[in-house]
Amino acid sequence: MEYRHYLPSDEIEIVRLWNRCLPRDPITPKRFRNLVLLDANFDPEGLRLAFDGEQLIGCVYAVRRCLPMHGTNLEPENGWIPFFFVAESYRNQGVGKQLFNEAFQFLHKAGRKQVFFASYAPNYILPGMDKEAYPDGYSFLQKLGFRVQYSPVAMDRSLVGFMIPEEVKALKDRRIKEGYTFEQVRDGDLYRLIRFATEVFNPDWGRAIREGILQGLPLERIRVAKHQNQIVGFCLYGGYEGVPERFGPFGVDPGQQGKGLGKILLTDALAAMRAEGLHGAWFLWTGEESPAGYLYKKTGFHFTRQFHVMRKRL
Repeated sequence: MEYRHYLPSDEIEIVRLWNRCLPRDPITPKRFRNLVLLDANFDPEGLRLAFDGEQLIGCVYAVRRCLPMHGTNLEPENGWIPFFFVAESYRNQGVGKQLFNEAFQFLHKAGRKQVFFASYAPNYILPGMDKEAYPDGYSFLQKLGFRVQYSPVAMDRSLVGFMIPEEVKALKDRRIKEGYTFEQVRDGDLYRLIRFATEVFNPDWGRAIREGILQGLPLERIRVAKHQNQIVGFCLYGGYEGVPERFGPFGVDPGQQGKGLGKILLTDALAAMRAEGLHGAWFLWTGEESPAGYLYKKTGFHFTRQFHVMRKRL
């Protein structure tokens, strides 16, 4: 056995083994390049590999923040394991444990005090461990001392035959009479929108909007709600990796909730997606019992997967 960090050209075998070990979540060389190798926080020392002779048999990826998501915060206590896998015939032989020990050492040397699986932003592959798809992986993380922090869910909705319900149209008319507007984002809105998404919700949301537009996201896929010319809500689709059917991010100012603004934005976006000829909408991450989760369910979304964000103290 040989254990070492990533070297140029290893990505070919990494992608090949990934697709054998993680059949529910295959990846292409292009996605691996974009999400891992081109990540500003990528460090070859953190991508730990195991070989039997020249055959790659295992991989664990550890990452810590070198570029702040927002401001100057590098989250100096936090590290992440976005993915790991071991060839089936080499499991339960200590390969995964050795790879994780090396990953922990990499993070510990960088001063990290805790490690998460797998809630890394911006380039997470999955929000956390899918216990149903990978029960052995879930048990393995527990044996290493990882504990569940929270459990987001992924949801999907068919858009075949979708139409905006009459009650939502009536609700929208009432809000417009009260001074609200619902419209496609314009160039003059972008600075305020990105700041709103970053400060009210999550820096990763502001980043997703900025980078999505830079990578070709059409402005007609971004909708904003305003009141007295102030942005109070937004939603978009096609912002992550350029996948048109991937919905989000999506948020309404907490001080404006309870007025149905999210319902209006969501249904307007779904109608726009259907008008583009899309047959479905999906996303990876929401709280099952959150206000957004309830809204999605009422709008026809259904749960497709559950993930467990897990943490271990180093």
